[in-house]
This record gives sequence, C-alpha cells and structure tokens, in this order.
Amino acid sequence: MHGISLPDNFQTNFLMALRWIHFLAGITWIGLLYFFNLVGFAAMKELDPATRGKVMPSLMLRALWWFRWSALVTVLAGLAYWGQIVSAEAQAAGTGSGTAIASFFLIWTICWAILYAPLVPGKEWLENPWVLTIVYVLIVGLAAYLFDRFNSHGWETNSVISIGIGGGIGWMMLLNVWGVVWRIQKRLIAWTKANVEKGTPMPEKAERMARISFLTARASAVLTIPMLFFMGASSHYPMFRG
Repeated sequence: MHGISLPDNFQTNFLMALRWIHFLAGITWIGLLYFFNLVGFAAMKELDPATRGKVMPSLMLRALWWFRWSALVTVLAGLAYWGQIVSAEAQAAGTGSGTAIASFFLIWTICWAILYAPLVPGKEWLENPWVLTIVYVLIVGLAAYLFDRFNSHGWETNSVISIGIGGGIGWMMLLNVWGVVWRIQKRLIAWTKANVEKGTPMPEKAERMARISFLTARASAVLTIPMLFFMGASSHYPMFRG
C-alpha cells in the first residue's frame, strides 16, 4: 500500500487547485452547452406556445446563471494556470512572456469578432451549414497558425502553444456566452414572461435575436471539438516542437 504524502510546495498546490477548479467549472459549462444543443432547443420546439412561455423563463434563468458563471470561472482559472506556465518557461529562457500573452488576447479576440459576423441572419449564402463550417475552419485555422507563428522563439513548449490555441478557442466561447447569448437571452426571457403574464406582444426583432443566439450556441458547441483536442494535446500529444 502506498503512503500518502501531499506536496508542501505552495506553487504545486496552487497549480493543482487551479486545474481542479478549471475542470469542475469546465464540465459544468460544456455540459450545459451540450444540453442546450442536443436536448434543450429541440424540446422547447415541441412545446405549445403557452407551455413554452411558462417553462422557458424559469428554466433558462437557472440554466443560464450556471452557464455564464461556470464559463467565466473556467476561463479565468485556465488563464491563470496557463499564465503560470508561460511565465515560468519564459523566465527559464531568460526572456519575457509579454508576446505570448498579448498575441493570445489580440489574435483570438479578432478571430471572435470575424466569426460573429456570419452568425447574423440575412446572409443567405452563409445559411448553408457546410459553407459556415468551411468559414470557421479557415478562420480558426488561420488564428492558430498566427498564434504559433508569433510564438516561435524556441522556448515555447508544446503546453504553451497547445493551451494557447485551445484556450484561445475557449476565450472566444466565453465572449459568445457573455457578449451574445446572455445579452440576447435575458431580453428574450423578459419579453416571453411579459407576453405570458400581461399579454404584451413579442417585439418583431425577437425572432431574429433568437436565431442569432441559437446559431452562436451551436457554433460554440462545434468549437468545443478542437478546443478539447488542443487542451488534451498540451500534456498528452506533443505536436508542437521548438
């Protein structure tokens, strides 16, 4: 039987705590994202308008509370963990970590802004899911290439690049949660509740906004596929070599 001896080094325990929090929050976030896409949207369509109006506000408010806050905790804990790795490796190489951190936020925020445009209804040629998939693959692939290109100084390890790409996709997903889905859904929920309780008509723009929210959530679900691959590759698949 092995004896248990917990590490007494603060840095080791701190990094383990960050990873644990990152995993717990991430499971909650991605689990809810899959629930919305694989179960929630389809189930809501099957309900009659009156029932949907009663169920949606209560269900969505609870689900979206956990959804948005678990997303934030996941990304913040992940960034703190990745930042520690980048800082330690840069320091060991006798250089700074500024380029890695700055390029992360710059490249992936611009990538998110570009990918948000195709989700706005009205662009008929982008309604084709295959066309949209190709657009996403090309833009995300270019962003990953640029991140690797900006961080090819010799000291960046597989973990730095893999998490920088997987975490970058996660950063875009967080912007989707707070900048698109929650911003739209809180208005839709309020309008739906007013419609059921007071008979207030739904605004004309409600359908369009619901479509944007749906497409954004669906796009985020697809983005989890490469995100989870790169996060796993950081420790188990050394594909980036200096």
